[in-house]
Amino acid sequence: MEYKISNRKKLFNFNATFLIILLNIICFFVFSALIYFNTSFINHVALMPSNIINNFYFWTFLTSMFMHGGFFHLFANMISLMFVGNFVERLLGKKRFVFIYLLCGLFAGIIFVLSSLIWTSDFNTYAVGASGALFGLIGIIMILTPNLPVYIMFIPIPIKMKYAAPGMLILLWLISIAGNVPIGNTAHLGGFVLGLAYGFYLRKRYKNKTKYICKYFS
Repeated sequence: MEYKISNRKKLFNFNATFLIILLNIICFFVFSALIYFNTSFINHVALMPSNIINNFYFWTFLTSMFMHGGFFHLFANMISLMFVGNFVERLLGKKRFVFIYLLCGLFAGIIFVLSSLIWTSDFNTYAVGASGALFGLIGIIMILTPNLPVYIMFIPIPIKMKYAAPGMLILLWLISIAGNVPIGNTAHLGGFVLGLAYGFYLRKRYKNKTKYICKYFS
């Protein structure tokens, strides 16, 4: 009997990051196929401010997190999630990791819609991808392990996380402006800000643990 219970526990000892990556891949191919046969289906999975305001497609805040604008977009985000997600999952645990991943992604979508309403007045631009949630995780890492050396954007030397995280945001913003590339900068910023806030919350509530983590990964 004890052996069966032990096996059952092992069965549920899954990797949440892997499951999120798998879900992203499945949703990408399923959504892409549905859009291929009916182009209007994109309105039901991608986040667009006009659909939120006029049609109340609130579920697209969630579905847009699991849809990507092409295979390269999917590949880049999933490779990043594999490294960043696994690290944050080990720091926070599975339940807390999944919760904050989804929360950062949803908040990123909300900021994207609000920025469209307030600043750009562009209500018909679609937003898709896991980048907002990813930048939320990066914000958490920046607060919990600010001196963690990381490699970004093919730069051959390690950069401390407290410099690399905002540097990535600024670099992507400059690329989008210079090359007129449709990058969801406001969504990235939204996810990042919520990740920072959650990181500060963890540091305040778990002072000894976060102090140890910061020191260990310096």
